[in-house]
Amino acid sequence: MAYELYYWPGIQGRGEFVRLALEEAGADYIDVARQPIGEDDGVGALMAILQGEDIAHPPFAPPFLKDGDVIIGQTAAILLYLGDRHALAPGGVAKRLWLHQIQLTLCDLVAEAHDTHHPLGANLYYEEQRPEALRRAKHFREARIPKFLGWFERILAGNPGGGEHLAGKTVSYADLSLFQAVEGLLYAFPRRTKAILAGVPHVAALHQAIAQRPRIRAYLRSGRRLPFNEQGIFRHYPELDG
Repeated sequence: MAYELYYWPGIQGRGEFVRLALEEAGADYIDVARQPIGEDDGVGALMAILQGEDIAHPPFAPPFLKDGDVIIGQTAAILLYLGDRHALAPGGVAKRLWLHQIQLTLCDLVAEAHDTHHPLGANLYYEEQRPEALRRAKHFREARIPKFLGWFERILAGNPGGGEHLAGKTVSYADLSLFQAVEGLLYAFPRRTKAILAGVPHVAALHQAIAQRPRIRAYLRSGRRLPFNEQGIFRHYPELDG
């Protein structure tokens, strides 16, 4: 039975972290809200689960994954679930919890990246909070990106096995997520991110290595990979790049 991934159509967003894991695993999945015209309304199906009063454990928001009767919400929880089933996590409870911790830190980075262009709230347009966004983005560029990427560099350098993976000796869902986070930062803050990557060689090498993995490379070149745009989490406003 194919997994059903529920996320908003038209943007990569948080759903992309799940897509990368599914693609690397070679898993059979349906991106429900992106169903072709003429088939069931995927957004309607998404909303039916969000608003369904008969759902025992309703997700708060997309992304969420349906595997038979099981529904899992929250990006990190979905990846924890998939990691156990598709060899995208190391063995042992302690190592899996460590990988989960790394993923939660990546989720923090993603949230902070989003808040650079919407520091006052998602209910306002970017143009309505531009002065605050300029101030928030400056701090994010100068302090937060180097702190996050520096921490991942430290984790990679300290992981036995040559610094190729964040945890364990094979690729994990956190490696895929770090690739996506760097991709997003390069789109939103290209000048600053390129400068920082020069000082974190393990992060830069992982980013390049993930892009060359056969299934990921095929996915990135396919129509399934949505482009970044100014509706998603990572948005490129030149003035926010300094």
